[in-house]
Amino acid sequence: MKHDDDNNCCSSHKKSSPTSDQHSHQHGHDHSHDQSHHDHDHTDSPKTESSFQYDRNLTSSQTSKFSVSGMDCADEISAIQKSLNHPLVSGVSANLMTSEVSITHSPEMNTADLKGLIEKAGVRVVSSSQLTRSFFQENKMRLTLVTVSGLFVSIGLIANLILNLSEPIVFTLFLLATLSGGALVFPKAWRSLRNKNFDMNVLMTIATVGAFLIQEYSEGATVVFLFSLAEMLEAFSVSRARKAIREVLSITPKTALVKNGEQTSAVPIEQVKVGSLILVRAGDNIPLDGRVVEGESYVNQAPLTGESQPIVRKKGDLVLAGTINESGSLVIEVSHEFQDTKIAQVIRLIEEAQAQKAPSQVFVDRFSRIYTPVVTVVALLVFLVPPLLFSSDWATWAYRSLVFLVIACPCALVIATPVSIVSSLTALARKGVLVKGGRFLEELGRLKALAVDKTGTITEGKPRVVSVKRFGHLSDSEFYNVVLSLESQSSHPLAKAAVEFALEKQATSLTADQYQVIAGKGVEATINNHNYFAGNHNMAHALGVCTPELENYLQELEHNAQSVVIFGHRPHAQCDGEVMGVLALADSPRPQVHKAIQNLHAVGIEKISMLSGDNQRTAEAIAKSVGIDEVAGDLLPADKVAEVTSLLQRFDHVAMIGDGINDAPALAKASVGIAMGAAGTDAAIETADIALMTDDLNQLPAAIQHGRFTLSVIRFNIGFALAVKAVFLVLGAAGISNLWLAVAADMGASLLVIANSMRLLKVQDISSRLNV
Repeated sequence: MKHDDDNNCCSSHKKSSPTSDQHSHQHGHDHSHDQSHHDHDHTDSPKTESSFQYDRNLTSSQTSKFSVSGMDCADEISAIQKSLNHPLVSGVSANLMTSEVSITHSPEMNTADLKGLIEKAGVRVVSSSQLTRSFFQENKMRLTLVTVSGLFVSIGLIANLILNLSEPIVFTLFLLATLSGGALVFPKAWRSLRNKNFDMNVLMTIATVGAFLIQEYSEGATVVFLFSLAEMLEAFSVSRARKAIREVLSITPKTALVKNGEQTSAVPIEQVKVGSLILVRAGDNIPLDGRVVEGESYVNQAPLTGESQPIVRKKGDLVLAGTINESGSLVIEVSHEFQDTKIAQVIRLIEEAQAQKAPSQVFVDRFSRIYTPVVTVVALLVFLVPPLLFSSDWATWAYRSLVFLVIACPCALVIATPVSIVSSLTALARKGVLVKGGRFLEELGRLKALAVDKTGTITEGKPRVVSVKRFGHLSDSEFYNVVLSLESQSSHPLAKAAVEFALEKQATSLTADQYQVIAGKGVEATINNHNYFAGNHNMAHALGVCTPELENYLQELEHNAQSVVIFGHRPHAQCDGEVMGVLALADSPRPQVHKAIQNLHAVGIEKISMLSGDNQRTAEAIAKSVGIDEVAGDLLPADKVAEVTSLLQRFDHVAMIGDGINDAPALAKASVGIAMGAAGTDAAIETADIALMTDDLNQLPAAIQHGRFTLSVIRFNIGFALAVKAVFLVLGAAGISNLWLAVAADMGASLLVIANSMRLLKVQDISSRLNV
């Protein structure tokens, strides 16, 4: 029920619906935000980075996942999707950054069939443990072939340019260089052609064969060597990004020490049941969520929440999987099986977020689909038109067309954006900020305004009764019995505070019949055949029990930034009704919230607006104390949506931050919805686009700054890749560039933008960018 008033007791009242600040006693909230707000897939962009649905329906289906080695760029993903185009397969999703392929298929297909189809694409299905091997362990043959190719290219150049050896010897050296480097390229090209896929392996093969046909042996060998070297370096860069992600996804131990009397045994965490007692020694990671039943220790929650300071955990306290027990041994009673733990939720979200396509990536995909075939056609015209129309030299223009083909590879464009997004998502996850995909990450970087809920966001959300004023003829004990009876059916923070206060006064809960919620105002119930109410100023006015004395008292409380709950006897046929008492409650601003507001302005947030169901005067007092720009009080959910709409009209990119449940309509309306305290509530993770794992608003400024940094990296990557393409297309047409230089420029651009993207993995740089 809404516990506060408008500025005037007799003013008109707002429309009704529950919010977190409006103590409405409605709890079956619609969680449709989880569907309506998160199904952001536009009809013109695929849902995931690398998912593909075949146009077929299966009577029954199941999903199988495979770990894959050798899936290092978009070409391999495309080859896998085409290879899996089978009548009994309805969909495939390949995650570049986790090296996983997920296949939706008929139960008639077994694992061996699926493995065979995947490996037809030129990659290998491996165990998940093999993916944790170092890049050099995994790529011994690749390293050998590239090294051999490089040696023969070097010897061939020396033999040709310095020693002036005969052409057969030079040809043989460059052929050996081409064959050793080409062992990594030519088979992929052949598979691509069989699958009718014109990828960069095909382009490089054509360029190499063409160079040999026009007797440019050194050019052909150098093209193959540089391309295979660049591919290996690119795979190494992606491997580093994968390693960083695995570190985030592997912060829980594989086993737990389960107590059986005085004995302990190591049990896989997937097999530990709820209610089991586990021993966690000092220095160990906590394997499962649970409550401490024995011991006391400092627990470091940084791996899960980003909090830098360890917190004390003792008997009765909740501890979470993935956190670190730093000082003493703990015995913990398991509260969730592993698949239901907080860290398991986080891992699923990180994995799903990696697959979400950012707007910039959608643009790159569309661009490359048009760009590559267009440039290939232009290369063909470069080869044909000058000799046919102007009698130019065929060899000269054949060479220039080959340069065009090399430049046509859109590798730098295709790989850099997803690496940027995943690197940034991983960095933010390390800081305790979960972003549910590239779209929301980019939106985070564009934010100009922020709407914040009051209770639980700006304030601690733990109000306490600070004063009581009694009216009427009931004794104190009778009054507190009514308070307890009316408020015990609500989970709202104000109701909880009232219940705690009543219990301190030794109140007894009585049977409350005909319990009714008056939306936006309060509740009514019949206790001992008398009609009672608990509500806000508006309710007192509506019932006709608002007196000048009460009005003056409420104004005094509101000027002191205090919320009120009015308890009274409801008017009915035999009674005029009366106010029996008023509880004044105070909800203190969170520590450091003033600093967080300053930091938000420092990172470019132009307007911060606090939206509250509390009365305007109380909301204004709190907003002023923490430095918030503007405040709107006396709001119901529909009013909050209207306020967010107004901010969107003024600033275009607006975030709403709240508890993730009661503020669902406003969260859905905003450009991006942000939930506080996701480590404490499952619902917060499920309902918002971005979840702050702690109840700390200070996580947000650094996240916004990192989002802006991510956008700048992506823009540079795309602009740089396109600029390199444009320059070398012109140079190639003019005959200034040659084949090996074109390869070096193309792959150099790819490596540069990958290296630039991986700057986003440096977690420690996030907060250091805030110079406030």
